[in-house]
Amino acid sequence: MSHPMASAYWITAPRRGEIRAQALPALRPGEVLVKTLYGAISRGTESLVFNNLIPESQYDAMAAPFQEGSLPFPVKYGYISVGKVLEGSGDLLGRTVFCLYPHQSTYVVPGEHVVPLPPGLPPKRAVLAANMETALNGLWDATPCLGDRIAVFGAGTVGFLLAWLSQSIPGTEVTLVDPDTAKAEVAQRLGLSLVPPEEAPKECDLVIHASGVPEALTMALRSAGYEATVLEMSWFGERKVTLPLGEAFHSRRITLRSSQVGGVSPARNARKGYRRRMEIALGLLRSSELDALITGESTFEELPAVMERLADNGRGVLCHRIRHESNE
Repeated sequence: MSHPMASAYWITAPRRGEIRAQALPALRPGEVLVKTLYGAISRGTESLVFNNLIPESQYDAMAAPFQEGSLPFPVKYGYISVGKVLEGSGDLLGRTVFCLYPHQSTYVVPGEHVVPLPPGLPPKRAVLAANMETALNGLWDATPCLGDRIAVFGAGTVGFLLAWLSQSIPGTEVTLVDPDTAKAEVAQRLGLSLVPPEEAPKECDLVIHASGVPEALTMALRSAGYEATVLEMSWFGERKVTLPLGEAFHSRRITLRSSQVGGVSPARNARKGYRRRMEIALGLLRSSELDALITGESTFEELPAVMERLADNGRGVLCHRIRHESNE
């Protein structure tokens, strides 16, 4: 069965994007046709791609699922899509699903790559799934414990989710650290304490850095207590990071480790693969207070201009949702 042309967002040159017509293939056995309801901009990673800041050595590692074209340009990039299955496998037909897919109005994928939304999760909020999956994987790597003093540097969407999940652990004392005071209202709505860097707590059991700012990692190290762990969740692209490892880093026996969502945390990999991790992430999004993390919405047609604006100034911006026509 032939399908009408889809529309897809492509980054065509440094700081330039456009919406292009996209032909859809005929469905093969096991595949589904998905009509996008909502997408979202993953501002950190997509800004790096948009601004041509991905090192050539990382082009393969940073490829998005179902990406077309090649980094740096032209490339169809993105990985947040909530849609409805219009054709395909009987058990998925008519279901609302999440898929790691670039910005596109309709698309065809193997059925195993879509995950149905659980009952009680509205499609509008499900655009947070990729960020929640990153936060979940990070906490599997960090292994916070009851009663821990935890500092999260960086009040982006992932930072907020890391702090929100951490505070649900009994006895924890969680502080979100960020200079953008415009985000204080969101923190309050989520029951979180947000302080500027000069008021960051000290002697923490666990420090998570998710700001994307190299200088903030230095501040994060200073918040770590004796034999504490600093978990680095930022990805800096081509930017160099200089750290004061000659100060108290060795004498305080601090552990600095990385976390990246591309691999399931070794702490859970033997029992939970990628699909199960996404199912858990979607289930964690049932709380309506997480709607506070969606700070803006635009239509798909506005995406080229919106991407340029958000790449220049992200102050106060968390998850920016993309709305498609006829989406409910």
